Amino acid sequence: MDGPAPLIARLRARQAEAMLQAAGWAEADREALAGDASARSYKRLRRGDDTAILMDAPPRNGDDAGDFADIARHLLGLGLSAPRIFAEDLPRGFLLLEDLGDDLYTRLLAESPKQEAELYAAATDVLTRLQAAPAPEGLPDLSAQDWAEAAGIAFDWYQRCATGQAGDATAAVAALHRAIVAHADGPRVIILRDYHSPNLLWLPQRKEEARVGLLDFQLAQMGQRGYDLVSLLQDPRRDVNLATEEAMIHRFDPSNTFRAEYAVLGAQRSLRILGVFSRLVALGKPAYLPLIPRVWGHLRRNMAHPALAELAAVLDLPAPSADILDRIAQCRP
Repeated sequence: MDGPAPLIARLRARQAEAMLQAAGWAEADREALAGDASARSYKRLRRGDDTAILMDAPPRNGDDAGDFADIARHLLGLGLSAPRIFAEDLPRGFLLLEDLGDDLYTRLLAESPKQEAELYAAATDVLTRLQAAPAPEGLPDLSAQDWAEAAGIAFDWYQRCATGQAGDATAAVAALHRAIVAHADGPRVIILRDYHSPNLLWLPQRKEEARVGLLDFQLAQMGQRGYDLVSLLQDPRRDVNLATEEAMIHRFDPSNTFRAEYAVLGAQRSLRILGVFSRLVALGKPAYLPLIPRVWGHLRRNMAHPALAELAAVLDLPAPSADILDRIAQCRP
């Protein structure tokens, strides 16, 4: 639908009510929940002692409710804790989902950091189980060149906002491409992409890998086996203890060859996130600005690996000093 935003909002509210009426949830109390960088929104519904989550994912905004439903069913079929689907209106982008609670890793670890090793071990084991099973058919599968080019956003946005002029990404992308081919271009597995603390819930009443509740996986695709582990352990939103990071890498794959893959994928991801966060700040979302120094720290640690020596020789981005962050804060599209 196209038209004035207030009108579209009213029409979507009526469409959501029709689905909830059919599902028996029309009389439930509503509570808006915090969203993310996407166009999706969420409400918690309460009906007596029962709760559920209404997900509103407007079509043509980058996320598809049908993709979420497909991946959720795949994860549930593996015995993992994605939300069960109670009702759906896929053409309009509505899903009524199981409520997995509020114990997000981000909040729980802020209150009880001593639980970090336990929670991250369970999340690492989820990846092992997920990758051991065949992936759903038809998922996007990017080439090494595609992955390298995706890091170019660091030049388009981070460098432009920091210095006033976008840099030439050609040499860096070429070096990163060669590093990916050499160290991180093996058989593909399903990756959930944003596999980190804001999208993980702790469900201690469940067993083994099912103790980890999974959210925000609708953009799942085929990728390198280390990608989601990097996403988990090099989290833009919280500092993971270095001892925990080392222990989880060893738990997942203790080989030296995997260490190189981990560093290369970490560098690719950090560069992309620097660009994405700078773009979001420029588009009026300042909450991403204070996360940039942490991402820069991840990039520096990854770049220290010998597998990235060629990239290190040509990568010339400014560190996010206070002055640089101020420039990014003032940047506009």
